[in-house]
Amino acid sequence: MNDWQPLPSPDSLGLSRIDGALRVEFRRPDALNAFDSAMAVALLEVIGNAASDDSVRSVLITGSGRAFSAGADINSQFGGDDALGVIEQELREVSNPTIIGLRELGKPVVAAVNGPAAGIGCSLALAADLVLASDKAFFLLAFSNIGLTPDGGSSLLVPARIGLGRAFVMALLAERLPAAEAVAWGLADRVVPAAELDTVATELAVRLANGPTAAYAATKAAINAAVLGGLPAALDREATAQGRLIGTADFAEGTAAFTEKRAPRFEGR
Repeated sequence: MNDWQPLPSPDSLGLSRIDGALRVEFRRPDALNAFDSAMAVALLEVIGNAASDDSVRSVLITGSGRAFSAGADINSQFGGDDALGVIEQELREVSNPTIIGLRELGKPVVAAVNGPAAGIGCSLALAADLVLASDKAFFLLAFSNIGLTPDGGSSLLVPARIGLGRAFVMALLAERLPAAEAVAWGLADRVVPAAELDTVATELAVRLANGPTAAYAATKAAINAAVLGGLPAALDREATAQGRLIGTADFAEGTAAFTEKRAPRFEGR
C-alpha cells in the first residue's frame, strides 16, 4: 500500500502519487523540516497546483526524518537587519495564502504528524482536515518563547479544535502537548504507532481519493463557513501583530536566548 510513485519535486519537498492521492513530504530533515522561504514558496505552489489538477483527489502531508516541522527556520527567516519588514510580508504573501489554500482546497487533506509539530508546523498540521499523530509526535505553539504571537491561523484553528481555555494553555505556556493528550483534547484525531503511521496515513489518503470527492468538497466548504469563516481576518490580525512584535526588545531577547540555548529574560517591551 505504501508504493508511492515519485514525481518531479522541489529541493525542499518530496512529491509522490498513488492513484488520486498526492503525498507531500517536507524534506529538510537536518533542520527538523523547519521552514525557510524557499520551502514555504514551494509548498504554496504545490497546493495551488493540486487545487487545479482534477486528477488529485486527496492530499497527504507529512515530514521526513524525525520531525513533522519544527516551525520557522529562525536562523534564515529572523536573522539580518531586514527581518522587521520581511516577516510580515512573508506571512501575508506566502504563509497565509498557504493556510487558506489548504482550507479552501476542494479535496480532503490528511496530516500525518510523524514527530514534533511546532510553530507554523503546528499550524500547517491543523490546516488539514484530518490529523493523524505518531505516538512520538507532539504539538507546540512555541511563539511566546521568542516573544511572538501564534500565526499560521493557529489563533483560530487551535480554539476551533480544543476550545478557548486549552488554546490559551497552548499559546501562553508554550509547552509540548504529546500525541495522546492532543487526541484527548481534540487537537489531533488519532494516535498511531510510529512504525505504522505511513501505512495508516496512506490507506486513509487512498480511501479518501476513491470516495465521493464532490460531496467531500461541499462538506468541507460547509464546515469552513460554519466554523472557520473568520480565518482570513485571523490571519490578517496575526500578520499585523507579528510585524509589530518583531520590532520589540522581547523578540530580540527571545531569539538571542534561543540561539544561545538559555532561558530568555523578557521585559515586556
